[in-house]
Amino acid sequence: MAVVTIPAGVADPAPEQARAWCEQLEAGDILYFPETPVPLDADDTSFLLGQQQTDSSLHKNIAYKPNIDKLSGFDAKTASPAAVERLHGIMRKYSQTVTAFLTRFLSPYQANWQLDYASFRPQEEQGRDLPLRRRNDLLHTDAFPTRPTHGARILRFFNNIHPARTRDWVVSDPFAETVRQFAPKEIAPQPGSVLGRAGKAAARAVGLGAAIPSLKRSPYDDFMMRFHNFLKENPRWQAECAKYPFQFPAGSSWMVYTDTVPHAVLAGQYALEQTFLVRPQAMVRPEVSPLRVLEEIAQARLA
Repeated sequence: MAVVTIPAGVADPAPEQARAWCEQLEAGDILYFPETPVPLDADDTSFLLGQQQTDSSLHKNIAYKPNIDKLSGFDAKTASPAAVERLHGIMRKYSQTVTAFLTRFLSPYQANWQLDYASFRPQEEQGRDLPLRRRNDLLHTDAFPTRPTHGARILRFFNNIHPARTRDWVVSDPFAETVRQFAPKEIAPQPGSVLGRAGKAAARAVGLGAAIPSLKRSPYDDFMMRFHNFLKENPRWQAECAKYPFQFPAGSSWMVYTDTVPHAVLAGQYALEQTFLVRPQAMVRPEVSPLRVLEEIAQARLA
């Protein structure tokens, strides 16, 4: 696991370079841009820096859903209609700009990803009072409780828009190493198992390697959600796992597969993020994907 620094001005890499960066991302590296390739207008940045949620327990982030052009999570008690409209426009433009950049920068993934949520994170991360499973300062791999990926990987692109402060992360060893070392028997995938709530009928289907279109959450998604919770709820692992700290400066960007790299945000305020769900068929190193790692362990199809 490494942080790979990308020089300024690289927007249209040669195909072999784009493929190499995809390989590094898939293996668990972080691609880091000391100077963001998707800068915001100064007026838009100033507007975002003036936003603050009065109730941090209500919503973790302000979310923009590009597929339906909808904004949610803002503090309706304090935000005026004009401010909400302005925020909506900024988030729409941010999502479009990141998507346009990564379409060129990660060209092997073109047409093989699903555009997911963008988010604005105005809260100070250090010392936030959140329920344990929603805490950002505990190391975890990402999984979505209401948006199963069915084997697609979670790629996230971040911007630190704070004018002065770093955004402080700590990460641990990638999924393939972590899951084999720490997954307890009660959540580890077993041959022919559906890993939880799917039920006996689905277990028989998975044992035969069949698809399960009727289930909202695949066996893979069920495991990934359980593993996310297990990592956050395991104080021994939180204390003893390998830890690599990184501080991302003001004005920088970075991207990482957050389903692969256990990560936590220890401090920082004012960040933007865009998520992509990259389909399994787009992978240039499919053997290191969480789906392939789990299917090797389970000796069964899980998505």
